[in-house]
Formats: sequence, C-alpha cells, structure tokens
Amino acid sequence: MNNTTGKVFWKKPLTYLLLLAGAVGALLGERLIFQTSNSPENSSQLTQLSVTQSLGKTDKISDSEKSAWLPVRAPIPNSNFIVDAVQKVGPAVVRINASRNVSQRPNIFGRGIPEGFYGFESPRSRNGPVERGTGSGFIISSDGNILTNAHVVEGSTIVEVVLKDGRRFPGQVLGTDSVTDVAVVKIDTNSLPTVSLGNSNNLQPGEWAIAIGNPLGLDNSVTVGIISATGRSSNDVGVPDKRVGFIQTDAAINPGNSGGPLLNKNGEVIGINTAIIDGAQGLGFAIPINNAQQIARQLIKVGKVEHAYLGIAMQTLTAELKQELNRNFNTNMFSEQGVLVMQVVPGSPADQSGLQPGDIIQKIDKQTIISSENVQQIVQKKTVGSLLELEIKRNGQNLNFQVRTGNLPSQLRG
Repeated sequence: MNNTTGKVFWKKPLTYLLLLAGAVGALLGERLIFQTSNSPENSSQLTQLSVTQSLGKTDKISDSEKSAWLPVRAPIPNSNFIVDAVQKVGPAVVRINASRNVSQRPNIFGRGIPEGFYGFESPRSRNGPVERGTGSGFIISSDGNILTNAHVVEGSTIVEVVLKDGRRFPGQVLGTDSVTDVAVVKIDTNSLPTVSLGNSNNLQPGEWAIAIGNPLGLDNSVTVGIISATGRSSNDVGVPDKRVGFIQTDAAINPGNSGGPLLNKNGEVIGINTAIIDGAQGLGFAIPINNAQQIARQLIKVGKVEHAYLGIAMQTLTAELKQELNRNFNTNMFSEQGVLVMQVVPGSPADQSGLQPGDIIQKIDKQTIISSENVQQIVQKKTVGSLLELEIKRNGQNLNFQVRTGNLPSQLRG
C-alpha cells in the first residue's frame, strides 16, 4: 500500500514538471520565432520552412509551390493624388520670360496692385527703359500652343518660353484679350507634352485645388488648397474692367504664378491662375478654363476676341440705394429688386434701343435679374449681334425693349 502510494506520489510531480517544461519551451519558442520573423533576412527562410512543413516535405519546395503558399504583402504607397497630378501635368507647365518697353506697359488691373506683383522688375531698379518679367503658362496642343495670362505678355517685344526639360524657344504672341486676361503664345516645335482640360462649370467649394507655376522664378513650384468659392465677380475681386467669374482658392498664388494651371484632384486644368486682392492673405483667383478655352479658340483662329456689349453703366438696386436716390433726387422707386441703369453710352446698342438712365432692368430673356452680375453674365455669354429681350420698369410702368448686342469698343477694354 505504502509502496504503491509512493510510486504515485513521485510519478505525478514528474509528469507536472515535464508538462510545465514543455509549455515554457513552447512559449519561448514562439517568442523566438516571432522576434526572428520580424527580421527581413529571416522572413523568407521562415516562410519556406512553414510552407515545407505544411506540405509535409523535408526537401526544398518548388518555386510554383512557394508562390502558391506565400502570403501577399500590401505595397507601401509612395505617392498620393497630388504627386500623381503634378507628375502628369508638370512637364507641360512652362516659364515665360517677357521683355517690354516701359512706355508700353499696360494698365492691367488699375490702381492698388503692387508694382512687383506680376513678377516684373521695377523699371526704377534698372538703368534702361526695358523691363523684364517672368510668368507661367501651360501647353494645350502638342504643336506648341500655350495658354497664359494677357498681362504676362501684353505689350512685350521679346517672349521666351522655357520648358521643364530646359529647352528654350522664342515665343510668338498669337493674341491677347485684356477683358478676360487670357493670351495664347506659340512656339515652333512638335511632340510636346500637353495638359488635360477639365470642366470648370460644376466646381464646388471644398474641392481640392493644386496650383503649379514659377513664383519668383522658382520653376515648377506646387501649392495646394481648396476651391474657396466660384463665380466671384470682377467687382468682388476689385477688377471691374474684367469680364470673368473668378474661381477663388486658398492655394498660394504668388508673383510669377500668373498664367499657370489650377488643377483638380485628377490633374485636369480647371483654371488659369491670375490676380489676388491687394493686401489680402490666403486668397488667390483663377480664370475658369471653360471661359479661357472659348477665348483661346478665337485668339488662335483670328488673333482677337469679340465681346458682346450693351453700353450701360449699372448698379444693383438695394434698399440703401433706393433710400439714397429717393432722398437726393426726390424720386419714387417702385421696384423692389433689379438693376438700375445709371448711364447710357451715346450711340451704343442700349442708346439705339431707347434705354434711359433711371430704367430698372428686371428681366433679360425671361430670366429674373437681381444683380448687375446677372446682367454681365448673360451678356458675356452672347455673341456679337445677339438679340436680347429686356423687361424694365420706368416710372412705375413695365416696358419691353429689344437690344441687339454690339462689339465692345477697344477703348473700353482696359
């Protein structure tokens, strides 16, 4: 009895010790394998070993068997949509060096814009009468048509285009349009990289915006932001002589960026980078590419652009304006909304059609008018010679007029 009990007494602890030792060994083995498997030089050996054991083999497995069993590792991303867009468009972005006589420098956007804003050197800092500046542009056709801003090349005597690969070409200005600040430059070569043009009609605030250009001569610089707003009128931006519904962005646009492309997340051009408001921070503006395309086609074809024209000075009718007019001119404004005709240019289409100062435009082609921007947008979409149906209010009476648009006179183009 005692001997049997003694055998049982010694067997159980020994069994427990063996089990405990096995568990500790397994744990240490797993820890060792885990640490070793994190070592890149050992990962392939361990993978091969585990595959071999799974197949029940002791010899080396074939490559086909290995490929069938090896786990697929997800690739580490080394780019993003911004990198992709820049790589796609970058080769088609150019630097434009322009020289012009000081006396030929155009009055671009009126007073208040700093002299060095557009990247042109101040003539006071040079001994001669020639000023030189740098802007940007982008290639829209493989045979050398380049889109840029009018103010970059307007009045220039010499234009040089520098490609990203370092090649330099003399540029020929096919035409400029100061009303929209769009120009086309041609270089004599072929097989050039080109941009892809997007659609600027349906842009939404909050979309990504990528600007590429040559600010301060730093070629192919990239800035990123979002679309802050669309349809900013020329009055909003402080350039009332322009006919553009600007794209507003917070992507940095600096001197020398003018004429460069504004891209969407897909690397498509949605605008031409242009002016900023003097003194503002974090605000940039671009000309919508759909508008720029229409202008570019005319410049390439005939070297100039026609703009529909009515010949009126106008102001949005507001409650404050009504009170001021009623108080100062002893009038009685019967309309709650519309656009007040402040002045009619003698001999203009509006004058020939019978419009008078004091008329309130309420509808054009059955579209309700609530602001002067509405009138501008409708007219600028028309071709010269188009017939417009106007509904106005004069002294409390509703009247209808037909106005056939004319071509904007050159002296009114800024």
